[in-house]
Amino acid sequence: MNDFVSLLPLLTICSGAILLMLVSAFDKVKLETASYISLGFFAVAFFIQLLVTSGSGTVLFETLFNGMLVSSSFTTVAGLVILACGFFTVLNTNSYFKVNTFGSLEFYAIMMFGVCGMLLLTMSQELITTFIAIEIMSLAIYILVGYDRASVTGTEAILKYLMLGAFAGAFFTMGAALVYGGVGSTKFAAIGRYLVAHPTGTPLLIGGALFIFVAFFFKIAAFPFHAWVVDVYDGAATPVTGFMATALKAAVFTVFANFLAINGNLHGSWVTFLFYIAVFTMFGGNLIAIGQNNLKRMLAASGIVHSGYLLIALVAISAESFTGSVIGYYLAAYSAGTLGMFAALSYLGGEGEKRATFDDFKGLAKVRPYSAAAITVFLLSMAGIPPTAGFMGKFYIITSAISAGEVALAVLGVVSSILSMWYYLRLIITMYFHEAVEGFETQGSILATTGTFILVVCVFAIGIYPIVI
Repeated sequence: MNDFVSLLPLLTICSGAILLMLVSAFDKVKLETASYISLGFFAVAFFIQLLVTSGSGTVLFETLFNGMLVSSSFTTVAGLVILACGFFTVLNTNSYFKVNTFGSLEFYAIMMFGVCGMLLLTMSQELITTFIAIEIMSLAIYILVGYDRASVTGTEAILKYLMLGAFAGAFFTMGAALVYGGVGSTKFAAIGRYLVAHPTGTPLLIGGALFIFVAFFFKIAAFPFHAWVVDVYDGAATPVTGFMATALKAAVFTVFANFLAINGNLHGSWVTFLFYIAVFTMFGGNLIAIGQNNLKRMLAASGIVHSGYLLIALVAISAESFTGSVIGYYLAAYSAGTLGMFAALSYLGGEGEKRATFDDFKGLAKVRPYSAAAITVFLLSMAGIPPTAGFMGKFYIITSAISAGEVALAVLGVVSSILSMWYYLRLIITMYFHEAVEGFETQGSILATTGTFILVVCVFAIGIYPIVI
């Protein structure tokens, strides 16, 4: 029964996606109605996910799925983050599509199919299943990125994202083939047993692992595969950008961590490699973000930096006693702040996202003080200022790195966090220390503003929730 409950959120979202796909054939069904249906399915799936009790790891329907899917406390938390991201993204789009009229009922069906792929990815314990889940997720995201067919930047974004996805898929497929050639299985458990018997690995296994890592680096926008990510985020609709920056990252980092935690020898062999990738990702993202004047591009670049922090957590994990608590906590904290920022941009941006730069938000605090206060909370959380969730997330990551003996990486993480304050505080100064240039009239739904302030509460609530490292 517990196995069925663990799979029920995935089945719920899949059923909702199919229902919305069928409903979209009827002209009488309004877009707003589709958003309410989607919200209902996300809410139900989220509360079912709260009932999942998997402990250290439960193989789901072992005979039926042959050990391909595993549910653990880490995958449960990742599923909660993904479902919450889907829920708040729907709240944002409900408002966004009132002034940007390119939306259709299929949008919500496609987004829910994407969430299906993400949930499957978090539970995957086998390379072929992982590849299928990545492609389900990616195909949905491709469509969402280029959904506004009249947008030139959207067309550029979908072209670049398709190319990034093609490279990632090719690397992952080759990596899985090499691992199978070296081990004789694509199951994570079998790979772990092989590494116990052959601690140094084989050339096929080492090459396959490298290709799989490269595929994951493409998906999380790690250095040096981050070049086009800023353009992709800029070209996508604002709610889609927020969804990509949070839910997609949560899904990929979950399977990445699960793959690294297969065996201590696998993790230990790649620690130095991950060390330098994390450092270059953090500082490369900061350099890009500092030079941006467009808010979406700045947030995209800051997302690269946050990928660097999560890579620190991957360096610091212990494969023998892996729980994923630090990674899961940081994903929740990061998602709350980032989704809140994109929620605010969704209803403040106006038609055609006309308010997009730092200068467009001059004097916001004098005209819309509550919106400015909410944005300030999200920015402070992303910068890692106490008592927000972002501060606690970075604290846990730095602490885990020190505990793992990676003191230099912990120090570099702190330095990177200090550098990031430049572009976060820049927007706060713009909102509070300049005169308003306009009235910031909005025509969106109350759902977006409600979602924004719920996320403000989440930023502080997550910050006071303790975890065991």
